Amino acid sequence: MDRIRMTTPLVEMDGDEMTRVLWALIKEKLLLPHVDLEVRTFDLGLPSRNATDDRVTIDAAEAIRELGVGVKCATITPNADRVKEYGLTKQLSSPNGTIRAFLGGTVFRKPIVLSNILPAVRSWRRPIIVGRHAYGDVYSNTELAVSGPGLAELVFTPASGEPSRATIVDFDGPGIVQGIYNKDDSIEGFARSCFEYGLDQKVDVWFATKDTISKTYDQRFRSIFAQVFERDFRGRFERAGIGYSYSLIDDLVARIMKSEGGILWACKNYDGDVMSDMLGSAYGSLAMMTSVLVSPQGFYEFEASHGTVQKHYYKHLKGERTSSNSMALIFAWSGCLRKRGELDNTPEVVEFADKLEAAAKETVESGIMTGDLMLVAKESSTNKKVYTEEFIDEVAMRLEKKLK
Repeated sequence: MDRIRMTTPLVEMDGDEMTRVLWALIKEKLLLPHVDLEVRTFDLGLPSRNATDDRVTIDAAEAIRELGVGVKCATITPNADRVKEYGLTKQLSSPNGTIRAFLGGTVFRKPIVLSNILPAVRSWRRPIIVGRHAYGDVYSNTELAVSGPGLAELVFTPASGEPSRATIVDFDGPGIVQGIYNKDDSIEGFARSCFEYGLDQKVDVWFATKDTISKTYDQRFRSIFAQVFERDFRGRFERAGIGYSYSLIDDLVARIMKSEGGILWACKNYDGDVMSDMLGSAYGSLAMMTSVLVSPQGFYEFEASHGTVQKHYYKHLKGERTSSNSMALIFAWSGCLRKRGELDNTPEVVEFADKLEAAAKETVESGIMTGDLMLVAKESSTNKKVYTEEFIDEVAMRLEKKLK
């Protein structure tokens, strides 16, 4: 059977540890036999990033801006222990944070819902999408360790005029201090992306901050969301039969736990990082959450929302077999191929992506699954735990039948 042709390359970013192993298996068994992949590849594994002083991450982000679509494997953001383990020259920044700062936009994360994997929250009958602002805040912070007594201040020096300053705290001993920021145009792009995606998915949009405490920083988010909605989206939302609401984040968390789902939850950067992991786990597994960064300029970066599966990688290095869930990585590839096909008007690429996802879902729904899903799946006599490569082989078998 002739392989499906792509007309425009996409950006591929390899990663670290067990997900790097899964990445290679997915390409070998699910993609290359059927698609004539056109990719521009960048190695974002720690050794490569260390050797290039992380220039490779910037190069990858620039390539996404050029080609429009990218797909990324999970990567390590090293702490002090990882610096020692991998012999790094320094603690490199988060590659995800670097790419998001370069492209801007919003990360949308949505659970992969299966008939035999029920959410941990009984009322959730429909997927909850998290829209995570992918700019600024703690991911672009500046921080200092304070050695002793002294005054910590915020100072803003305008391009013209006198500096303004505010006291953070007068230290009477050692401590720490951190500065974060955001920009109005990025917040507006975040709001606009969430409202557009809500219309696309035909779901209500909920947004929350802590503006009762953060009366300047969080209040700016709330105000810009309200302005964008009233100016550009209220009429469109009413015609679509969906709504927008704002509340404090602690109130919204309580509402989420009692909702039936089927909403887009817009979150600031760190809130979205934490809450998307919570939702992924509640819907079955962190490996059951799709993730796509959508920039205001129309660039797309697909990835898995989980980490590099460190413990499984150590077992793999010892020659032990693992039962690692590859669903989110498979859906990262299917998502990027579908978007590439949509942008290039190549329906055969879109159809392949649809069939790849269907094959993966049918594999789990038939009872064949990795160990993490066995713990949360409905009990059935057909349930069977399989190892990493066996699961991908099962998906490959079903995919080949669909393509024939």
